[in-house]
Amino acid sequence: MKIEIWSDYVCPFCYIGKRHLEEALQQFPQRDQVDIVFKSFELDPNAPVHTEMSIQEILSKKYGTSLEQAKNMTDSMTQQAATVGLDFRFDTSIPTNTFDAHRLTKYAETKGKEAELTEILLHAHFTLSKHIGDKETLLGLAKQAGLEEIESKAVLEGSDFSQDVRTDEEQARQIGVQGVPFFVINRKYAISGAQPSDVFLNSIQKVWEEENEASPLQPLGAEGMACDENGCDVPPSKS
Repeated sequence: MKIEIWSDYVCPFCYIGKRHLEEALQQFPQRDQVDIVFKSFELDPNAPVHTEMSIQEILSKKYGTSLEQAKNMTDSMTQQAATVGLDFRFDTSIPTNTFDAHRLTKYAETKGKEAELTEILLHAHFTLSKHIGDKETLLGLAKQAGLEEIESKAVLEGSDFSQDVRTDEEQARQIGVQGVPFFVINRKYAISGAQPSDVFLNSIQKVWEEENEASPLQPLGAEGMACDENGCDVPPSKS
């Protein structure tokens, strides 16, 4: 079974949804036969690498709310993250562009380190308040994931794997992804948003039964909490 996950490293729901899926897989007897593939998705392809604005200021400007209302948004997300053991620190998180992080993950995939780097990047952004758009920071995180430093630096200083990222994003448009995280099971069934772990478990079990025991199953809907006031929405189309 293959589960493809479209997500971004600055998307809070993506980290929470990842944890929910992992909880579900812990209860799935055939979990060793499940292949997880991470797909690139940028919430804001036009985001600057460096900005002086805080995440609360960005949200306030984007949605026309007060700073207090924006802080309430991030406080609510912090509380949701805590229920799955994640420590979100929006007050010190660094907004940035994630294109290079996605390129680096595509390189990591060629070395069998995709899962390791994905977790490291999410933890670095949401908990450690690392600048994951900064190339030197990314190089350090690549080393932490066990990637070769010289090769990682060459990737970050060049344009390698750019097309791989764009291909993932084009595939997302083709299959109608409206927000992230977006999970696709065996290219047949979709789950949108950071759904509870039992939703993931039930869906995975049904797909497994359908393909191994020929039991009926209707395609999963795309309803969910993929997007909300925290900005996990569809990025503008690229020219």
